[in-house]
Amino acid sequence: MESPRILQAIAGAEVGGAEAFFERLAVAFAEVHIAQCCAIRSNAARRAHLAASDIPVTELPFGGTFDIFTRPRLRRAIASFKPDIVLSWMSRATDFVPTGAPQQKGFVHLARLGGYYDLKHYRHCDHLVCNTEDLCTYAIKGGWTEDRVHYVPNFVAAERAVPVSRATLATPGDVPVLIAAGRLHPNKGFDVLLDAMARLDEAHLWLAGSGPLDAQLKAQACRLGIADRVHFLGWRGDIISLISAADVLVCPSRLEPLGNVVLEGWAQGSPVVAAASAGPAALIEEGQSGLLVPIDDASALAAALQRIIDDGALRTTLADGGRSAFEASFTKDAVVKQYQALFELISKPLAAARQAG
Repeated sequence: MESPRILQAIAGAEVGGAEAFFERLAVAFAEVHIAQCCAIRSNAARRAHLAASDIPVTELPFGGTFDIFTRPRLRRAIASFKPDIVLSWMSRATDFVPTGAPQQKGFVHLARLGGYYDLKHYRHCDHLVCNTEDLCTYAIKGGWTEDRVHYVPNFVAAERAVPVSRATLATPGDVPVLIAAGRLHPNKGFDVLLDAMARLDEAHLWLAGSGPLDAQLKAQACRLGIADRVHFLGWRGDIISLISAADVLVCPSRLEPLGNVVLEGWAQGSPVVAAASAGPAALIEEGQSGLLVPIDDASALAAALQRIIDDGALRTTLADGGRSAFEASFTKDAVVKQYQALFELISKPLAAARQAG
């Protein structure tokens, strides 16, 4: 049996965690010679990144209610490429994928669930792949049968990045540096992190991300008198270099299905402190691969950060434990092999039906 052919569809934003992982995964598939093509919303940088790995790309509007172009164009792309599996990302792209039984439409529809999204958008899918076990539980509680829900985690780059120069970010070389990254959104809990920063005397914070709370968080830093120690970096493409240069990675999220940044911290050998939202709480072994604190507790967060800053032996223990956890389950090779096994599993009934026909 030949390896299944995969068409990936994503209506992603210009930047974002899911979008970045989509690109990493597509390139990783290309490296192991999985036949694939990608349907994306128009994005020159994303198109160029995929094209550099010889991945065919179709650009579609993936618009709203009055988009009359995407559905027929996606059908044509599917008819031309003849995939065994259409892998859709997030609800918008999923909504545009043709419906019907696999034998009728000619492919298996596998949708990726990377958050606690409304499951009504996924009712016509054949299978779900979730990047956390808790999301699998969420889908099953929402009515999906266990045989159609599959867990495959994310991966991040294993190579140690070259650290950025602290001087380029107006940060003294002799102070503790914390790094936090993500969309500036209430779910990420960066307001709690700023309150914790006000309880730390010398530490500087690099906050990498953009989003609707940008002005509000900057005003909060000024109000707390810590604006000179909080560096708002905007969206960055060199997160792992920032992590490599910092002393501690912080994930204060109120809602975090996975916590991809935790994996990036582990891979770069950084000690991690996180709020105990679903993703980080499932990933982190307390005192071994990181420290967990209650959600929305600035005092506990500050105490955990101060503990790591003051205790070199603890920093080493957490960094080594995190790297070990990463190497055990979250490397590119491990995750791609899981996807390959999943593709083989879910495409077998369609392949059998084709042979019988």
